[in-house]
Amino acid sequence: MMPYDVKTCCLELDDYAKDKPRGRRSPKPSPPSQPPHPKDAHANSPIMDGKSWLMLITLSILWGGSFFFTEIALVDLPPFTLVLCRVVIATMILWWVVLLRHIPIPSDPKFWGAIAVMGVLNNLVPFSLIVWGQTHISSGLAAILNATTPLFTLLIAHVATNTEKLNLRKVIGVLIGFVGVLVVIGMPQIETSNASDLLSTLAPCAVLLAAISYGCAGVYGRRFRNTPPIMTAAGMTSASSLMLLPLAMMVDTPWRLPVPTTATIWAVLGIAALSTALAYILYFAILKRAGASNLLLVTFLIPVSAILLGVGFLGEMLLVQHIVGMGVIGIGLAVIDGRLVRQING
Repeated sequence: MMPYDVKTCCLELDDYAKDKPRGRRSPKPSPPSQPPHPKDAHANSPIMDGKSWLMLITLSILWGGSFFFTEIALVDLPPFTLVLCRVVIATMILWWVVLLRHIPIPSDPKFWGAIAVMGVLNNLVPFSLIVWGQTHISSGLAAILNATTPLFTLLIAHVATNTEKLNLRKVIGVLIGFVGVLVVIGMPQIETSNASDLLSTLAPCAVLLAAISYGCAGVYGRRFRNTPPIMTAAGMTSASSLMLLPLAMMVDTPWRLPVPTTATIWAVLGIAALSTALAYILYFAILKRAGASNLLLVTFLIPVSAILLGVGFLGEMLLVQHIVGMGVIGIGLAVIDGRLVRQING
């Protein structure tokens, strides 16, 4: 479960005020120059060193682990209650980090209104849809479908912004990616009279809707680029906690549930503390160290870690079409990323 919300957008801080000279005279204006060519977009990205790769792999395990932890916790907890536990515990950890770092807390009501929208787009809707989807499909399959988030983000950014329009390479990458989605899901069965068969058909669609929600959050979240990212993350989880509380109370009536097992408690702590709070902190650390384009590589790694955890510890099995579809989606993401195309072209 990836926070494509705050992602690349929320930490692109404006350093202009920091770098502007403070002398009495303004420096001589430099001659006009041509804007960088799109092919050079990755040229300015920091090089991935060993530590950056280790951090990236760790992040992929944390995010891939969210599907693993969810599968365990769903044995005792219904979806809304599980998501509520996740965001509440993550909120407490993130606010502890905010206070520890003495990060200023915004007082503008407009900020908190926007944060509430982010909480819906980035936490409440996608978390709930993915968790519900995992009640009918495996964690590995859910992770593969969730990897389509960058595809939807590109499409939404193309429609909603004037600065991030699709080019031919990205269109080709998106089309390849969606072919991979069709391979993963397979052709729908005409005779799906059985209710469980129908739910198993709808569950992948729920995960894809979650990816669309993440994509909307990724575009909407750009307004927080001047807000400390941990503050944004703490605000989002706080807002989603408040909204999820009445939902969980009405739908799940958690006070009637049996006491969860030790495995479930550890899984909830894992998904909240590791796959949410720590993942947010590590995400922004990698973004600052390695840059946004290198951070996109985590998209390729999350399904791998989720599948390995699911197959190795939960006894899950994936069909050949799922593995092939994941490969096709990966090719689409590689085309969108561009570095593979540049290497082929020499």
